[in-house]
Amino acid sequence: MIEVIYIVRHAFRANWTVDAQTGVYTALMVKTPTGIPTDPPLTSKGVEQSKELAEYLCNIQPPIDRVYSSPFYRCLQTLKPTTDRLFREGTAKGNIRIDRGVGEFFGRASWEHPLPPDLKILSPLFDHLDHDYVSIHAPAPKGEMIVELHERVRNALHHIVTTLDKDPEQPKTVLICTHAATMIAAGRVLTGKMPEDPDTDDFQCFTAGLSKFVRRRPDSEKGVAGNWDCELNSETSYLSGGSERGWHFNGDESFIDFSDIPVEAQETPKL
Repeated sequence: MIEVIYIVRHAFRANWTVDAQTGVYTALMVKTPTGIPTDPPLTSKGVEQSKELAEYLCNIQPPIDRVYSSPFYRCLQTLKPTTDRLFREGTAKGNIRIDRGVGEFFGRASWEHPLPPDLKILSPLFDHLDHDYVSIHAPAPKGEMIVELHERVRNALHHIVTTLDKDPEQPKTVLICTHAATMIAAGRVLTGKMPEDPDTDDFQCFTAGLSKFVRRRPDSEKGVAGNWDCELNSETSYLSGGSERGWHFNGDESFIDFSDIPVEAQETPKL
């Protein structure tokens, strides 16, 4: 069974802008490799962070057995120095499983957000992708409220862990590369520590920061959500620049004014 979950946020990326009235996204300064404006690559600083991260991850204990990633280019680019080495040395098994359930968070809008790249787009750009794995949980096309993000992440993590628990090769650890908001939600889901105010600054998500969660019970009777202890909360000691570009919810993630929606529809996520 899976005993340890490592979660890393992608390294420092290039930016984009969005016109909140029209929903038109524009990539800034750097052309996106996938042609999707919300899918920028890492900056030169981010590339260096990914290399420093790889040195740490390739020597971490317990070692990484399986790898999952958000479908966005910046996540796979962050993983590349690590996965190239892990798969070359035969440390990690299988291939990188792309899961939209641990993808980026976009606030609720009246228009549809750009879709992330699919395997057809990503395959020429990255090696070691699993073409047989099917992602089940995905964000709504027009974005999510915070409660919906936590529910999506809960479902995705349940699927990932239970799938690996049934793996005949019995992997013990999994590495997941994701994004800031998703990383925070994952910490809350796994530990069962959901604050009354979702804007609470609890689980950290620095660029290329690593969190580690250890399963409390050796069996699956308690399920996935709420059955993990956080031993590392976005560790960055291996980065020459230290902790950078932290983020937390601030109550202004939606592009729609929900002030007239009943309170019960905006309640704290139940984990």
